[in-house]
This record gives sequence, C-alpha cells and structure tokens, in this order.
Amino acid sequence: MTQEPLDVVDAITGQWKSERPDLDTLPMAVFGRIYRIARLMGDRMEKEYQRYGIGRGEFDVLATLRRSGEPYTLSPRQLSAALMLTTGGMTGRLDKLERAGLLNRAPDPNDRRGLRVSLTEKGLRVIDQAVGAGLALQKATLDAVEPAQAEQLADLLRLLLAASAEPGARH
Repeated sequence: MTQEPLDVVDAITGQWKSERPDLDTLPMAVFGRIYRIARLMGDRMEKEYQRYGIGRGEFDVLATLRRSGEPYTLSPRQLSAALMLTTGGMTGRLDKLERAGLLNRAPDPNDRRGLRVSLTEKGLRVIDQAVGAGLALQKATLDAVEPAQAEQLADLLRLLLAASAEPGARH
C-alpha cells in the first residue's frame, strides 16, 4: 500500500525518486518548500499591504525609512543600498510614494547636490499599520508550529541563508 503524498513537494520528490532513485531529493524538498512558502506568503502579504494603498516595493521603502529611527530620513543612495535597487528603480518608487503623500524629498542641508527622503505623518501611520498587519498575518501562519520549533526554524534558516550567500555577500 502506497502512502499518499503529504503535500505537493512530497508528490514532486516522490516522482523523482521513482524516475531517478539515484538522486537524493532532500535538498529539493527543503528548498522547494522554502520557495513555495516565500511565494505564498509574499502574495498574502501583498494583499494585506494593498489595504493600505501600497505594494510590497513601496512597503520596503517605507519600512526602511521607519526602522532607521527618527527623523525617519535617509538619502536615496542609502535607500537604494538597503533595498539592493538601482537608483532608477528607487526613483520610480519614491515618485509614487511622494505623489501619495507618504514621503517627501528635500535638499540635503549637508550636501548641496544631495537629497533627503523622509516619511510624512501619513507615511508613518501607513507603515505602522501595514507592518502590524503583516506581522499579524505571519504570526497566524507561524502558529502552526510550537514557539520553540519556530525559534529553531529561524535558527536553521539563518544557517541556510549564510550558506546560500555568495562569498563576501551581505546577509
């Protein structure tokens, strides 16, 4: 009697085991689930952020400003580096967020050629609400495992992230 697959990744690895029994499919099982979780949760987070009038990309900009601490101000270059975006990609996001009244750009008082990007009061409200809602969604999903298991999972994923990075890359 054959056991039914527990999830779609079990089905995929089971097919590979049948077709190529010489392959160790454990890495496929681990990274396949990581990829699927990231996609599923990313889509759910995107829907959650839409309730606040922003997408994932805009969330990232606002969150980077928010977690930088008061006065919630960074240069476009600092934002680009933190989000690993080109300056062109960053400009588009900043334009959209500025039009929505969530941030503003002003000349840098310490650099005549530079700009400073700051959260507006509305931007601060939006990001605080969106991050709270996103974390509530993540916590509800993570409640499927015990708190000690969640801590262990976070530790194991930290190790995998470090092992996955290119030599010399930031984590």
